[in-house]
Amino acid sequence: MLQGPGLQAAVGSHQGQPGHRRRDTRQVEFARLLFPDFSLIACGFLLCRYTALDRSVWEKVDSLVYYFLFPVLLFQSIVRSPLDLGEASSMMAAGLLLGMAGIGLAYLLPYLPGLRGRIDPREHAGAAQVAFRFNSYIALALSERLAGAAGVQLIAVLIGVCVPLFNVAAVWPMARHAQTGFLAALVRNPLIIATAVGLTANLAGLAVPGWLEPTVARIGGSSIPLGLMAAGAGMRLGSLARSKLLTVSLLAIRHAANPLVAWSLVRLLRLEPAQASVLLIFSAMPTAASCYVLTSRMGYNGGYVAGLVTLSTVLGIASLSFALGVLR
Repeated sequence: MLQGPGLQAAVGSHQGQPGHRRRDTRQVEFARLLFPDFSLIACGFLLCRYTALDRSVWEKVDSLVYYFLFPVLLFQSIVRSPLDLGEASSMMAAGLLLGMAGIGLAYLLPYLPGLRGRIDPREHAGAAQVAFRFNSYIALALSERLAGAAGVQLIAVLIGVCVPLFNVAAVWPMARHAQTGFLAALVRNPLIIATAVGLTANLAGLAVPGWLEPTVARIGGSSIPLGLMAAGAGMRLGSLARSKLLTVSLLAIRHAANPLVAWSLVRLLRLEPAQASVLLIFSAMPTAASCYVLTSRMGYNGGYVAGLVTLSTVLGIASLSFALGVLR
């Protein structure tokens, strides 16, 4: 399970090449993987600004993605591959430790020396999730390419154990800042409901029936393009300029600190090669498009978070090159 032929082929195919040529090849590959996401964000931005598909249309798309499409995608991603808790214990521990480190750093930002009093609490509450949530679609694609079927199983383990933690951590600061009941916000949140039901079904050995799987897959798959286009439509670039310090801090955690934490965990837990590669991929991902949807639906500055999602998608090329080309 842990040593996929895809990983060996990916490494072997570059042996004997100059180092700079290997780096260039990886960067082109990462750019190809990230370009569809970035282009869909740009399409949403242009459609909203220059066509009759204005903001009133995209608000309805937000609701569709948040209450139906994204929950189906999360449920399907978690139940797709059975979790073996014993065999995957090292990977689960690494994912949870990495996730808690990212969450801790994001929450600590307003209290750090030099940042205290300079970060708007409401902006931080809505945007903190950008520092630790990840684009699971790209993670699945890249893990399969580098580590084959073993990579898909390993990233499924990380999705299964980390998505519930990340969703709870994303909701908590917004519910706390808005002074609404945290438990009530969790119970009403469709993303958390979907991940909890999916994890329960996975551990109980349940799966989507074969005859229903194509429909579920298409429903979940449609959430990615619509969510990214909605993020582009809701983007407010002026918000990025007004919150430069928060922007730099969150993206530094997402694209620099997380890969370094992952590298430390690889060494500390002595992960096998395929596990190490998948954990590094996981740590260097662009943030999730659903950050925008969640922020907007909970009444926070979705336009600012949409801008962060866009920047994070572009920075993903650099962080993936750093994690897999330097740290690995």
